Amino acid sequence: MRTSKEYLEKLAKMRPNIYLDGECIGRDHPKVVAASKSIQKTFDLANDDHYGKWLTTTSHISGKPINRFCHIHQSVDDLLMKQEMTRVLCNLVGGCIQRCMGTDSMNGLSVATKNADLKYGTNYHERWLKYLEYFQENDLVGAASQTDAKGDRSKRPAEQDDPDMYLRVVERREDGVVVRGAKLHNTMAPYCDELLVFPTRMLGKNEKDYAIAFAVPADTEGVYLIARQAFSPTREPGMEAPYTELADIESMTVFDNVFVPNERIFLNGETDIGGQLALLFALFHRHSYCGCKPGIGDVMLGTTALLADYNGVEKTGHTQEKLADVISVVELVYAAGIAASVKSTKAPSGTQVPNVIYCNVGRRHAGHNVYHEYDILCDIAGGLPGTLPMTKEYNNPVIGDFVRKYTKRRTGVSEEDHYRAYHLASDILTGEVGAVLLVAGVHGGGSPIMEDIAIMSTYDIKAKKNLAKFLAGIKQD
Repeated sequence: MRTSKEYLEKLAKMRPNIYLDGECIGRDHPKVVAASKSIQKTFDLANDDHYGKWLTTTSHISGKPINRFCHIHQSVDDLLMKQEMTRVLCNLVGGCIQRCMGTDSMNGLSVATKNADLKYGTNYHERWLKYLEYFQENDLVGAASQTDAKGDRSKRPAEQDDPDMYLRVVERREDGVVVRGAKLHNTMAPYCDELLVFPTRMLGKNEKDYAIAFAVPADTEGVYLIARQAFSPTREPGMEAPYTELADIESMTVFDNVFVPNERIFLNGETDIGGQLALLFALFHRHSYCGCKPGIGDVMLGTTALLADYNGVEKTGHTQEKLADVISVVELVYAAGIAASVKSTKAPSGTQVPNVIYCNVGRRHAGHNVYHEYDILCDIAGGLPGTLPMTKEYNNPVIGDFVRKYTKRRTGVSEEDHYRAYHLASDILTGEVGAVLLVAGVHGGGSPIMEDIAIMSTYDIKAKKNLAKFLAGIKQD
């Protein structure tokens, strides 16, 4: 297993292909290093006496100790530990831990490659197992690259005026393929080792060029990472806080005639498996959200309760009702993830696959309530998070005393503690990272309509109708 130092050293050696603030930068750029701090913790805490129990496990193929973010789930306990680990780590950093992208991609690939081999006699799973061994041995960070630009949403991939609106194979060679297109919304792609690329939707039989899944190093020739940053507001020395380390860089990842060798291709033209793989990643990722969203919900709940306490309104009926609302969302989502683990099934590959209904119900509940959680924090905090003077004013010798005096609320709590609590609320409600987490809370892992489709296409409504007929005394066929 690697250390964060080794992780950063490898990033620094990669070819510069990140475009940020109008410049092409390397992975040793201070903004990239800062954004990767959440990922760094997944390495450093693996040997920690407290966090190591979540972050380490044993590889099912080598028998060696590995980071859990490189693991393929083999049991109900694996799924439960992954969910619990995600919540614990999201608490620690105050937001998204980010590295679950690779975990969920690799688990989806483990199932889909085996299914393709069983149906078509291909050798994708053997290729993928060799890649998995490399992935685990080098403790790699993978970034899911799934969502295509999609172009005209009324048209299928093969119907687009510009066929590059979905990533596709443009040339097939004896030693591999050449692909062109773009994948959007790629969290942490600028500081990953590998891009894990696969379809975004169900595909028709005439869309074989779009049924492609592969892995390439993130600095491969022809790959352009067009980035957007989200950082917490800078604080003056002495006023730093753990939440201020939370940062994120997203990527529009362009593949401009990128060559992919055969040994890194895990699907190539099998359209039905391509659609299956798209759903599998979403399923595993929505299970991760059943740990992630409760973890971020804990942060929202704690901040809301802290400000209610400092304002002297924590025990009012109005506040208690709102805190109960947040608790209900957080714990029901987490409970759905537990149910999805306990009700999981074993795929032919040996991978433990979470239950479709409970995963999607949990993710749907989280997405439908994320704005409500922000609304509750905003209500309890009042308007100050939007107008709070920043730390330069707090430390200013002329007006600093005024800032400290007029941010204070309740006797028994220091001026600095009041200010820090409000600054945290300000970062969450008005900062770049808080805004990104809000949108990701709705659309991460697939837009809400996809959860509805997954639920309605899987749930046995006919059985419920038959139940109603029985209770009504209606004779059944």
